[in-house]
Amino acid sequence: MLKSLSIRNIVLIDNLRLGFSPGLGILTGETGAGKSILLDALSLALGGRADAGLVRLGADQGAVTAEFELEPSHPAFTQGQGLGLAFAAGETQIILRRTLTKDGRSRAFINDEPVTVAALKALGASLIEIHGQHDDRGLLNPAGHRALLDAFGRLDDDIAALTEKYRDWNEALARLEVVKADLAVKQAEEDYDRHCYDELKAIAPKVDEEDQLAEARSLMMQGEKAQGQLADILALLEAGEGVEITIRKALRRLERLPVELVNHLKPALNALEAAANGTEEGLGALHKTHEALNFDADALDQTEERLFGLRALARKHKCQVNDLPALQENLKIKLAALEEGDQSLKALEEKVLGKRTRFEKAARLLSRARKKAAKALDAGVGGELGPLKLEKARFRSAIKPLAVENWGPEGAERVEFEISTNPGAPFAPLVKIASGGELARFILALKVVLARAGSAPCLIFDEVDSSIGGAVADAVGDRLGRLAENTQVLVVTHSPQVAARASTHWRVDKEDREGGTVTTINILDDAARREEIARMLSGANITDKARAAAGSLIARAE
Repeated sequence: MLKSLSIRNIVLIDNLRLGFSPGLGILTGETGAGKSILLDALSLALGGRADAGLVRLGADQGAVTAEFELEPSHPAFTQGQGLGLAFAAGETQIILRRTLTKDGRSRAFINDEPVTVAALKALGASLIEIHGQHDDRGLLNPAGHRALLDAFGRLDDDIAALTEKYRDWNEALARLEVVKADLAVKQAEEDYDRHCYDELKAIAPKVDEEDQLAEARSLMMQGEKAQGQLADILALLEAGEGVEITIRKALRRLERLPVELVNHLKPALNALEAAANGTEEGLGALHKTHEALNFDADALDQTEERLFGLRALARKHKCQVNDLPALQENLKIKLAALEEGDQSLKALEEKVLGKRTRFEKAARLLSRARKKAAKALDAGVGGELGPLKLEKARFRSAIKPLAVENWGPEGAERVEFEISTNPGAPFAPLVKIASGGELARFILALKVVLARAGSAPCLIFDEVDSSIGGAVADAVGDRLGRLAENTQVLVVTHSPQVAARASTHWRVDKEDREGGTVTTINILDDAARREEIARMLSGANITDKARAAAGSLIARAE
């Protein structure tokens, strides 16, 4: 609730602090005393328009501070955190403050933290609703009508179910879009990847193949010249009978010498035997290499073609030749994944369709529940209009379907409260066809019916009794009293029937002082309250009869 309001240097108010209590608070006073100034000041603290003309003449700056006492669970704290404000655990106080200089510059604060005016206005809207001549928010804003109807119809569970299905559908849809985008990129590359894979598959690269081919090519290129040189060497070694045969013949002749001499020649004989054996092995190896170096032009062409082909592919893919086998395998896996991706995409599309179908079914169920709640709300408000001297008016909760593509977590329609003020007249939004006094009474009727749906912790009605009196004013007072049982209600009124129901009563006056005229606001005790209501009944000349009537009104209201 609104706990206190401090006003300094605003129009005719020099320095004023008001404390507020739960229940029905009434502000009365002569026309022009300054009741509207109080609402203008409060509107400034709630983020309303900053007009330099609000600053008191002769002052450099005006300021308004509104202090609220709330339950720690009140949504305003969560909303404030969303605006970047920090609240202590279990916090119960929110203070809105606005300063305004005489040149029109203003600053906004929430719990002494500087904020934007937009933030001040957003949070202020959840703390106070002003209805009547100064109404610029609350029930006149169609953006909140759907939520009010849902709260009236106790559709929280339906909304929660719909929100969950909407979230499930959108999460699946988001996943589908990611998969689609990824698959589209891969499919755009598929032809090229398949070409590269076929190219690699055809050549079938192997690890370390480049070194083997390069060595073979080098040998083949040197083979022809080396083969001729080896042939010459063999010819030299095999000229005549050949080196080996010559050595063996010499050995046989040496072995036939006398034994005594042979024994002396034993080292020579062993060396010659080893030379013969080594020569035999060397000639065999030379012959084998000579045959291996047999030059084959076709083989060289094939080796070079494969080696150059592998190197060209490596340059194309900007890798080493040894990396080509792994690249081939990766492309194979990627192409296989594309085929699997098509199947996964189809399965995911079916999943999204199923979730969308469940969401749309829940949305249609909610639509039916809203239509049922709207009938009950319309009937309830209709029953309140007659006693409020609006018997010719009709009220309806217009449920307007949205295009399917605009369905969301809050359903498939928007809701707007509309009225027709006379039989046969078309329905239109409240603000467009109701006068200030009528508008306040329409809102009062709505508030009475919507009371269980909750509202801001403080409601302010400005001249809700405009142009009415007698039984109608009494009906207005009765409904304001009922509202005040569950929420704080402040009313600016000229009606004694309304004022008689106050739990707290203030009188607004103007006083001429040395520094100029000022507006004062004083809380009234029982005697002063009865005198004020008598003034409201009889005018400036207060009679005993008026005092008696005032007492009767107060007694009846109690």
